Amino acid sequence: MKHDFFFDVAHMLAGGLVLVSFLMLYQDRLYALINVFALHAFVLALSVAWQAFIQDAPHLYVTAVIALGFKAIVIPVALHRIVERLGIHREIETVVNIGVTMLGGIGLVALAMVVMLRVTPTADALAREDLAFALSVLLLGLLMMVTRRNAVSQVIGFMSLENGLILAATGAKGMPLVVEISVAFSVLIAFIVIGIFLFRIRERFDTVDLQALDSFRGDSE
Repeated sequence: MKHDFFFDVAHMLAGGLVLVSFLMLYQDRLYALINVFALHAFVLALSVAWQAFIQDAPHLYVTAVIALGFKAIVIPVALHRIVERLGIHREIETVVNIGVTMLGGIGLVALAMVVMLRVTPTADALAREDLAFALSVLLLGLLMMVTRRNAVSQVIGFMSLENGLILAATGAKGMPLVVEISVAFSVLIAFIVIGIFLFRIRERFDTVDLQALDSFRGDSE
């Protein structure tokens, strides 16, 4: 009974991460997207903390704290300031409409479930299904990067993809603490570089819309 409870809570949190990924795909306003990403990171922190508890792996608590501190608080606050400072258009331009994107997301989740459950038949049940959820989050992050024209929304897609990788690593009985810390700092450094890059793009071209940047490139050729 106790094991079933641990199993159910772990899957509820991992499934919640997939649900929040769909909420990110649904957003068409930058501020709302940033806020939902903060929720995404918060659910990830809860999921990792629960895995730390049921696996008796104290080092995973460090990962949960990093996810909560940096991804749920520091990065969303910084993104809000970047949007305000650059005066970025707050409506998100999409390659296809949101309905088609959501249907594509459902297809990707179904694909992730089928593939992961078939290639891991001998793995622990908890690890198998958590890996399936993690692959779903990763694919939904890739979908966001492909279907959004705004550079900030693509940055969020990249970071949500990385959240899926963290979920996969913790579901598969964790990863070494040094790897977790190096990943967290790599993401932080990448975020700083991307922030500087966005400032330079905005300063040079007066936009961060990738379609507009393509037209600039065409004019220069």
